[in-house]
Amino acid sequence: MYEKMLNKQEVPSMEDLIAYCGANGTLFQELNSYLTEEWNTQTLIRFPYGNSYGWGVKHSIKSKHICDIFAEDQAFELMLRMDNRQYEAVYDDLLPYTKEVIDGKYPCGDGGWIHYRILCREHLEDAKKLLDQKCKKRER
Repeated sequence: MYEKMLNKQEVPSMEDLIAYCGANGTLFQELNSYLTEEWNTQTLIRFPYGNSYGWGVKHSIKSKHICDIFAEDQAFELMLRMDNRQYEAVYDDLLPYTKEVIDGKYPCGDGGWIHYRILCREHLEDAKKLLDQKCKKRER
């Protein structure tokens, strides 16, 4: 379960990525649309970071990387790096599941990377809170 799209030979369309997420495809589409509409991000479907991450959508504002959203079978995963101040600013308003993911982040500089699997609308809402914090320092 939650297998990534690992066939590098076929570049998927956005519709392919949405369909691959199964029951959570509409949430995958909603998060991508939220970033492009609310924060005016540019998107790129890509297969980054080696063979275990699979196909996903990179979001950036100008040349600044915001996040990657990876399609999974019946789910999707947000990969995001923020500094500790950004995490702390929203931490108390997040679900216990989201806090657990943040607590286990991969350290990087004064913050770290999270891999946040989204399985329901509540997870999506927390993802939006995190992304709002990440994007708010950036110009729209």
